[in-house]
Amino acid sequence: MSLPGAKDVPIGAVITTPGSSLRYKTGGWRVFKPVINHEKCVGCRTCFLLCPDAAVEEVEEGGKRKYVVNYEYCKGCGICAAECPVKAIEMVEEVK
Repeated sequence: MSLPGAKDVPIGAVITTPGSSLRYKTGGWRVFKPVINHEKCVGCRTCFLLCPDAAVEEVEEGGKRKYVVNYEYCKGCGICAAECPVKAIEMVEEVK
């Protein structure tokens, strides 16, 4: 028995409509949400770079970079809080 070659494996998980991921707001899945303490934040970009859903957005405010969470897409995985080197992000229970 031989394994199939790359050309024999069917293509899967294809998004056929451009921008379709923007239409699906997945924030309703959360149990906990990240809250950023902007006083403690040092602007290292770790949360922005490691968020698997690109829910952490980088904004310019008063000439300074600031990071905010777009809760419409944040699933509450906690990676941002776990990886923040200065512990400026706290996971708090979602109140609905």
